[in-house]
Amino acid sequence: MSERVIPLVDGRIAPLAAVVPERPVAADGRLADALGRPLADLRISVTDRCNFRCNYCMPKEVFDKDYPYLPHAALLSFEEITRIARLFVAHGVRKIRLTGGEPLLRKNIEALIEQLAALRTPAGTVLDITLTTNGSLLARKAAGLRAAGLQRITVSLDGLDDAVFRRMNDVDFPVSDVLDGIAAARQAGFGPTREHSAGGLKINMVVKRGTNEHEILPMARHFRGSGTVLRFIEYMDVGATNGWRMDEVMPSAEVVRLIQSQMPLVQLEPSAPGETAERWGYADAQGRHDVAAGEIGVISSVTQAFCGDCNRARLSTEGKLYLCLFASNGYDLRALLRAGANDADLASALGHIWQQRSDRYSELRSALGPDTSSGGRRVEMSYIGG
Repeated sequence: MSERVIPLVDGRIAPLAAVVPERPVAADGRLADALGRPLADLRISVTDRCNFRCNYCMPKEVFDKDYPYLPHAALLSFEEITRIARLFVAHGVRKIRLTGGEPLLRKNIEALIEQLAALRTPAGTVLDITLTTNGSLLARKAAGLRAAGLQRITVSLDGLDDAVFRRMNDVDFPVSDVLDGIAAARQAGFGPTREHSAGGLKINMVVKRGTNEHEILPMARHFRGSGTVLRFIEYMDVGATNGWRMDEVMPSAEVVRLIQSQMPLVQLEPSAPGETAERWGYADAQGRHDVAAGEIGVISSVTQAFCGDCNRARLSTEGKLYLCLFASNGYDLRALLRAGANDADLASALGHIWQQRSDRYSELRSALGPDTSSGGRRVEMSYIGG
């Protein structure tokens, strides 16, 4: 087994300039990138801080007490975030996900959610406003988030065994507190809705071979029939600080086979264009989807690239636009914003950036093999969210 090396580097890489093109790009909702992919999903990181130190995201060896987090003045204000989001919506975005770091650490996050929830598409429809959290603060925050207009929540939970969970978060945080947060979210109304029959609450489990794969079946049994979708995510080579190795990846196909051996599954259709999760429903005795038992999802960014349908843009805490989770550089929208650019110029700059997009890192990694995946310096997951 190779030795784990933690490069002591700052994940915030020098930005690319966001420029206003000479020929304006119309915000007509028909934007496509260089490979014909539309823009439909915006992920916004609201903080670079987290109270966990999961070794696949913010390892303690790098993110220690001396780590230079961004000063408050460098962060986009809620008003700046909402202004940028409104322009993305004009270009076709229909879903906004708030991430971090841990987004619930951002003070008064409910105020931002209220502002985003008030946005409408050009046709007047409501946006899908979601948030990903580690669940540590959810028990006291869930009701307020719902009242502010948040529609759905995804909780990161890598196992039910308390010792495993404490070891993975590396701050000795008990799993019971996260489970209390999930219960509070259900109580606050983050359950199945007419628009989202699979529910307004999802659980993400990162599977790391040799660490928590024995938690797959207990997690599946726990959430089966709960109205909560459990998704298993392959351990990804995001950033440069998590010591990623291919031999620690448990392929999603193996996860499905394991669950299938105990609880029969039937494959389901994607819930939306560009959906990253492959859906599997629990089957009844006739081999049909048992809706009451629910479903799982698997996200296979390592073994089954989904770049061809990727419709996501990512906005960092201080206003850099990233076109891929595995990108090395982002475009500095904050500089344009604070230099006094008007909405038309900002929208045109956004459109111009997306039109040039040709990122397909996962496809290239899959084609070239795992040994090539360590090359290049990529942005950290803790900086732009998952």
